[in-house]
Amino acid sequence: MILISALSATFFLGGWLSPFEGYPLLGDVALLAAPGLHWFILKTCFFLFCFLWFRATFPRYRYDQIMRLGWKVFIPITLVWLCAEAAMWVFKIGPWAA
Repeated sequence: MILISALSATFFLGGWLSPFEGYPLLGDVALLAAPGLHWFILKTCFFLFCFLWFRATFPRYRYDQIMRLGWKVFIPITLVWLCAEAAMWVFKIGPWAA
């Protein structure tokens, strides 16, 4: 989980870069605007907290329950959604109307 948290912080939140770098009001505070290891560790700890929180909150499913959920719920929802998307494409509704 530490490795995935570190990779997620790097790929999705900018890794060691500061989230306050482009703001002129916060540019005077050197710790907030400066990129460094403290931002990377803070972002990694945020992802670790989220992973641990989700794991403790939601129940664990058995393998047969996951298979049943996939075959009886997710595949039919996906097929209906694909048909809805195809209908929207044929009738030029949504982003295909342009």
